[in-house]
Amino acid sequence: MTGYLAPEGFETDLKTELGLMGIEILSQHGRLMLCKGEAQDVVFAQDTWLNVEILPYTSISHAAELLKARARRWSHFSLNNHRRAELILDKVPRAKIKRYDFLEEIPKTPIGVFSLLSDAEIIISPETTCPLPFGEIHFNEDKVNPPSRAYLKLWELFTLYGYKPAPGMKTIDVGSCPGGWTWVLQTVGTNVVSVDKAPLAPKIAALPNIEFKQESAFGLRPQHVGKLDWFFSDIICYPDKLLELVNRWRESGLVDNFACTIKFQQPTDFETMFKFKAIPNSRVVHLSCNKHEVTWIHTKEPIK
Repeated sequence: MTGYLAPEGFETDLKTELGLMGIEILSQHGRLMLCKGEAQDVVFAQDTWLNVEILPYTSISHAAELLKARARRWSHFSLNNHRRAELILDKVPRAKIKRYDFLEEIPKTPIGVFSLLSDAEIIISPETTCPLPFGEIHFNEDKVNPPSRAYLKLWELFTLYGYKPAPGMKTIDVGSCPGGWTWVLQTVGTNVVSVDKAPLAPKIAALPNIEFKQESAFGLRPQHVGKLDWFFSDIICYPDKLLELVNRWRESGLVDNFACTIKFQQPTDFETMFKFKAIPNSRVVHLSCNKHEVTWIHTKEPIK
């Protein structure tokens, strides 16, 4: 049995995606969907619980022993009997919830997670797909330099997922105004072509290694920019229009890697999301700071 944990407020999207993928939901517990079969790559799962068991327990100590026998570090996702669950958590090694600095190393030791269904039944997963509790990362935010909080998407992508351009690479940021992503790309040492019809925030435009093009991202031709190591986009547009845009750049052969936000209206455009996911060497994830949007990553080398 596998557990899929929806981001807050996206339970309906997770249920829809599971249904479209043919994954049978055995039971739902708030944001948590317990499903038949082995884990699959589900976009609207903030975290995936592996090898889930539902077991009886007779006491706090008994529950703690069940956990210790299955994993070294634990987190608790609260469903019921919260106080009892916290007493169980006090008896086992706890996974720390902390704020991380940008590019700080993330612990690699797997963590387990448990929830109490009642005072007699416990849900246990000895390992989750994310090394952080509930698939979420919290940062020590920079409240001075970036012109918007959109920069947190790239901080998460680079820090937690490890997809990051190297210093000296040439990158493009389309739909860049006011410059949050351009700022991140400049801080990690890349040479940034920043594209938007609206101007960058003055303090971003003044930074070195940024070439600003004040024009539409949809009118810009790859041949006018040249070879790129990474293509980045947080542009506001319909998913099918973004797909047309990235396909144009992919087909040019001038871009090695992509990271783009797919922004949805209501309802969620699963058809286009699955088209992005089907592109070879691609992955689609829902970042902690994504709202009604997901992030598509495409790399030159196969994604592990």
